[in-house]
Amino acid sequence: MLDAPFGLALAAGMLAAVNPCGFALLPAYLSLLVTGDAPARSVAVGRALVATAAMTAGFVTVFGVFGLAIAPVAGQVQSRLPWVTIAIGVVLVLLGGWLAAGRELPGLRLPRPGGRPITRHPGSLFVFGVGYAIASLSCTIGPFLAIVVSSLRAGSLASGMGLFVAYAVGMGVTVGLAALAVALAQGALVARLRRAGPVMARAGGVLMLLAGAYVAYYGWWETRVLAGGPATDPVVGAALSVQRRLAQSLQEAGFPVVIVAFAVLLAVGIAGIVVARRARASNSGGT
Repeated sequence: MLDAPFGLALAAGMLAAVNPCGFALLPAYLSLLVTGDAPARSVAVGRALVATAAMTAGFVTVFGVFGLAIAPVAGQVQSRLPWVTIAIGVVLVLLGGWLAAGRELPGLRLPRPGGRPITRHPGSLFVFGVGYAIASLSCTIGPFLAIVVSSLRAGSLASGMGLFVAYAVGMGVTVGLAALAVALAQGALVARLRRAGPVMARAGGVLMLLAGAYVAYYGWWETRVLAGGPATDPVVGAALSVQRRLAQSLQEAGFPVVIVAFAVLLAVGIAGIVVARRARASNSGGT
């Protein structure tokens, strides 16, 4: 059985991936993996793993820096975080509109009707993870400070670093599970829509725009609640009902089930790569 503090850190990391502030960004992130081309399974699985590592690194970097540098004044800062969430949402709306218009972002080159495939640079996904983390701070910094930073501040460096790694693993495995599922389904999905590649690329931008709009709206709702306004909102309420179901499903499954599911999908992906390579070798040997 997992040691309680490390189990809590793993659970907090898992739930951070579907936190109320930033969970709308997860579909936008996954759309970046499936947009455009229909790569070989080896490329799709590798892309999912690299993207997960880059995004998780961006996420935990923000939390690590914020936790260690801002922890002494977290109470004063936390009340202003919704404004940061609004700013991140507005930036994502602008970026989504830019992509939806058929333009390109640094590190993310979209396909042309008769030409090149989509390419993604890990740096752009790291930046996406940073944005995901900043948008999520007001919802998730409390558990992070309580579980991880409190241990570091108490002088237990080894324990604090272990909890930090556990938090990152929980976050990464949850995001990686979704990314691998998308990668394994990508070939069949995108192959059917190959002719609509440029349209799919723009659809990813529209999804990012909508996600950013919700994130900005959520931050604005938080500022109203902090100012004494009503806590009920139809848009936020509907989105939170979806988020709660996701979070509850993750909690009920627990980390062992999630890591096993991740391992199974990874094994399926690797097995598919091996079979495809053997088939190609057999075909080339028979000609």
